[in-house]
Amino acid sequence: MMFTLRRLGESVPLDDMIATPLFAVNVFAPIEWFLNYVFGPGMDVLADLLGMPMLEYPYMQRAYLAALCIALIGPVVGTFLVHREMAMISDTLAHTAFAGVAVGLFLNSAFSLTLSPLFTAFVVAIVTALLVELLVEHAGAYSDTSLAIVLTGGFAVGSILITATDGGIAVGIDAYLFGSLATVSTESVGILALMSVLVGSLVTLAYRPLLYVTFDATAARAARLNVRLYKRLMVVLTALVVVSAMQIMGVILVAAMLVVPVAAAAQVAESFKQSILLAILAAEFAAIAGVTLSYVYGIAAGGSIVVAAIAVYAVALSSRKLGYRLPIVQRFSDRQSNHHRKELEVDGGKRE
Repeated sequence: MMFTLRRLGESVPLDDMIATPLFAVNVFAPIEWFLNYVFGPGMDVLADLLGMPMLEYPYMQRAYLAALCIALIGPVVGTFLVHREMAMISDTLAHTAFAGVAVGLFLNSAFSLTLSPLFTAFVVAIVTALLVELLVEHAGAYSDTSLAIVLTGGFAVGSILITATDGGIAVGIDAYLFGSLATVSTESVGILALMSVLVGSLVTLAYRPLLYVTFDATAARAARLNVRLYKRLMVVLTALVVVSAMQIMGVILVAAMLVVPVAAAAQVAESFKQSILLAILAAEFAAIAGVTLSYVYGIAAGGSIVVAAIAVYAVALSSRKLGYRLPIVQRFSDRQSNHHRKELEVDGGKRE
């Protein structure tokens, strides 16, 4: 079966360098099929039930699916970063991804190339992620100092490249700075879906070592874990998430999806796994609410999503201050408590 992928507008460069080889092996075919025959029809049904015609528009369906993917992988990676007290690395990589986008647009403008800005952003962000780890390990600099140096340096390089072309690439870079619903193509959704599978799979496979490294790197070394490898894996995953989410969230706000939902979940969660689950739920709610508000009021999608996430954080913080426990947290805690009591009884212990 052949699938035709529609491209939106020519003013914003598409991710041809990444998308072309993926098309060659039909990687995007399942995404196109899912959009056309599963997600799209489901959204059409919701549009009829809720009386919201916007849910039937193909570009809005792509925007919702992209936002849902971002809301999944952001908290999964962000939970490890926040508990490792490295939350600012996401902001650092976002600003250096800005430099990566600027590099791609500059090379296209100066040398008449057809590089994808998203591809150059991936390369720059991954290199930067590894550079940060090297600075922390070998330069004797504190983590926050290293992050500040790289963050400001990345943004400085991006601004230099923009001005070097007399502002000629400024129009092209705006979509990456602030995000846009209109630029969410099938290719963009496909890349996000692939990154969701990749990031989710790697975190699942390396979950226990990552957990040890996050909370007690010294003990992890004593257990003969390759701490350096897992630290680098985490920063590379962060780079992948940040760059993948740029087109809908924008460089300026993309880091928030790795931090704010996790901060909200931390207010009410009682375990690390529960924190990941609640962070994903908070992010999914913020993503759906933000994309909807963006369309209804004609405002930036990234900003809307972040504001919705902050509202969730405020609710979670208030509930903790007031001593109220969310029903989902209560049910999860009850199941865990029952499970531990059963294990205790099997071992011959007494129920307390």
